Amino acid sequence: PVFYTQFGKGVNPKLLLEALLEVGFDSYYDVSRICEATTFAAEEYIKNYSGPFPLITPFCPTVVRLVQIRFPDIAGQMLPIDSPMEIAAREAKAKVAAETGLNPEEIGAIYLTPCPVKMVCIRHSPRKLKSQLDGAIAISDIHGPVNTALRRLAADHDDATDEEQTISGIGVGWSRLDGLTRGIKAEALVVSSIEFLIRTFEEIEAGQLKDIQLVECHACRIGCAGGTLNVENPYVSRHRLREIQAKLGREPILDRDEVVERFNLGYYSVDRKLTTEPIKPLDTDLSRAIEKMNMRDELLARLPGINCGVCGAPSCKAFAEDVVLGRAELNSCFAIQREELEKLLEQSIKLMKNNPVGA
Repeated sequence: PVFYTQFGKGVNPKLLLEALLEVGFDSYYDVSRICEATTFAAEEYIKNYSGPFPLITPFCPTVVRLVQIRFPDIAGQMLPIDSPMEIAAREAKAKVAAETGLNPEEIGAIYLTPCPVKMVCIRHSPRKLKSQLDGAIAISDIHGPVNTALRRLAADHDDATDEEQTISGIGVGWSRLDGLTRGIKAEALVVSSIEFLIRTFEEIEAGQLKDIQLVECHACRIGCAGGTLNVENPYVSRHRLREIQAKLGREPILDRDEVVERFNLGYYSVDRKLTTEPIKPLDTDLSRAIEKMNMRDELLARLPGINCGVCGAPSCKAFAEDVVLGRAELNSCFAIQREELEKLLEQSIKLMKNNPVGA
């Protein structure tokens, strides 16, 4: 949904979807529909849930990873509903398979992502046996081609010819911090940034906050609008979102009873229980553990130390340990990526100086 907020004021979301066909995709599927469905499914689950409270939203992979390694005792309080991007990929493949006669396995589903954490989650999902997605493209990488196609389409577009509404105003709201909780009837709390997530999870672990039914969790301070792979100023993006929601309205585009029926049949459920990975020694052999600890500390000194969660780990230290143990790649850290790019740029400049054109 945050994709719609990256192209300036007054952009028609439907035209943005059409622009994806112009840049080379064969089809598109709007995740906002599934965000709306997930809102209804979450409310239904809470209505029939007897505790312990509060439940924790699992839709930010960094949040899931944080609970997995640092707060395993509350892992059972994760809302057992699959993420909208996974449900959407499954539905998209089924839709295209029905239209083309292809097998779902022959169809590639690519997610346009506002953050690299979701790229990591596609490769290594702690809540799924196998992702329905086959890859992801950063919004920042596809923004230029889409913007060019959008201008070309807008010149020939007439708003009066728009079809019936197929983009959910409720679902688009998931780009903001309270996107889920605004759509459900429940005692809910919204928490963002790693610092306050840790503080909140410590309180939950201590048996507090039982009066809260749901904690909506975001690693990014202002939600997905603050993702590092976006283009737009995150606060401008949030403002654009309000404009889009005002135009789309907050009336459901899906039949709530149908969603609840599918939910009761397990359609929105995850396919496995979250496995926990409490912090363990780096190695059972003391000498190897010391060696790995030194490697971790050397790596940690290179990291920015801001615990942003962009890499998918809840802290720089956890990320450094993941790299040492082979569970993550070093270039998953944006600071390391920038460091490597700067080195490459310096080498290129040096090469050009030593080999001037025409010499």
